[in-house]
Amino acid sequence: MSPADIVDRDANSADKPRHPTARAAALLAASALAAALVAGATRPVQARAAGTEASAPSCYVTGGGGLEICRDGAEAEGVLIAPAPCAFVRGVQILRLPRAEAPGPLQMIFQGQSPVASRRRDEPCPERRATDSRDGGSLRTGRSPEALATTLPPSADRFWVDLPEERSGRRGASEPAAEGIGPRDPIAVSGRDWAGEAYSYVFLLGQERVGGEPDDDAPTRRRGRRAERDEPAAQPADIRRRVQIAARTLDFQTFEIRTRSPDGYGLAWTPFTPGGRGTPPNPAPVADEFGKPIASACPAPAFETHGLAGSISIVDRTYHYVYTDVLPEDCGLAPDKRRTALYLRTSKDLSAAKVWSAAKRLAGPLPPGSVVRVARAKGMQRWAISYTCQRPANAPGGPVADICLQYTPDLNLDGIGALTLYADPVEAGRSPTYLGLRSGGDGSGRFDRSAHFWMTDAQGNLDTPAVYPGKAGFLTWLDRLAPTASGRDGSTLYGRPVYWATWTVRRIGAQ
Repeated sequence: MSPADIVDRDANSADKPRHPTARAAALLAASALAAALVAGATRPVQARAAGTEASAPSCYVTGGGGLEICRDGAEAEGVLIAPAPCAFVRGVQILRLPRAEAPGPLQMIFQGQSPVASRRRDEPCPERRATDSRDGGSLRTGRSPEALATTLPPSADRFWVDLPEERSGRRGASEPAAEGIGPRDPIAVSGRDWAGEAYSYVFLLGQERVGGEPDDDAPTRRRGRRAERDEPAAQPADIRRRVQIAARTLDFQTFEIRTRSPDGYGLAWTPFTPGGRGTPPNPAPVADEFGKPIASACPAPAFETHGLAGSISIVDRTYHYVYTDVLPEDCGLAPDKRRTALYLRTSKDLSAAKVWSAAKRLAGPLPPGSVVRVARAKGMQRWAISYTCQRPANAPGGPVADICLQYTPDLNLDGIGALTLYADPVEAGRSPTYLGLRSGGDGSGRFDRSAHFWMTDAQGNLDTPAVYPGKAGFLTWLDRLAPTASGRDGSTLYGRPVYWATWTVRRIGAQ
């Protein structure tokens, strides 16, 4: 079993807490949630609180005035996975397959750690840190029955081919001070099943170096003499940009990678064989209708690239790829100051050589680093939009990180741009349409809601587990501040728990 598959029921326990009082509060909350998960596997699931709000329940209106979402402290939340210190889980999409196959119909797709050399069963799981900017981890998948939708199932590495940033490794490079992980951000969606296509597609992100690669063999000069680089020297930054790549599968266990044909001009789908001999497939960037690669607008140093993360949903037999990217006019700013916008590309056939239409801007500007997911709402002809945000300063708990949610009045895409996603100033990222999530945090009032995703049907539109039939959606997110199961704090990624939560939407008046 992979260390990523280990769900520690005492998910946030620690032998030597760094901040005893704060850590204890977080551990008690996580333990209560985990206990509820175990009980939920043997009896009908009921909404239960992970904590209490400091004020009376509050609601907000969305969907053009036709819907209401309330923060009443009764929504179900829990721990999806508490990985071992040598594993991580981020960006968990739960996809309901159209055909129920053992062990169940729920396919979980996420970004996990890169494979490491196998170890003996009695060997401890080594603590890892994300310090190699060339490493983007791997695509991992696992399947679950409906009754266990709130627990990440056993999973396996499926795809970790040498991406552009991994091919250009530097010799003798010092370990970066920053910690981060290369982008992968998988998005899964079915092929043209209405036309008899059996494939499903997974779109991922890679990085390519676009400038600033230093010559590691060139000596430095200091006071007129040749010298080894035993101290920092002025060097061009390692500049990269994100590119979209793709894979397809019939079973979410074996994958074919989108590559170039042997002549270098056409399109090919090359099987990826874990541990296979020979050169692994070299993925080709996905192209738009003009033949240009789908790439982020602005290059940036490693760990600071942004753009192209989003979601894909099928409506009226058209694929809608909605994602954020940096505003081109902000490329000259520091990466953490670059505002973003929400963009749309559409497609009729994901297997085509030229997949996506030209980009259309839907909304913006948005705060730097925003992550937005868009899908057709469950049981409604509306768009649901979830996005990273901060609560207002006067909200319970103060301006902490949360996930915000809004609905459009209908399926008109212009309705997304008509929404006010953030209050002024936009750069602060604050919004009154927050869900009031309670799980996670470091116990001192700080939370992180990284790489959130949700459950969808095979066409990428909102769905919920059968154990929560009355809910409007099912979220997942990574909290990089929450305590690890091992009590080790060496990494803000490896070992950090992933949580889940539901939400409820109530109709107001006649529709």
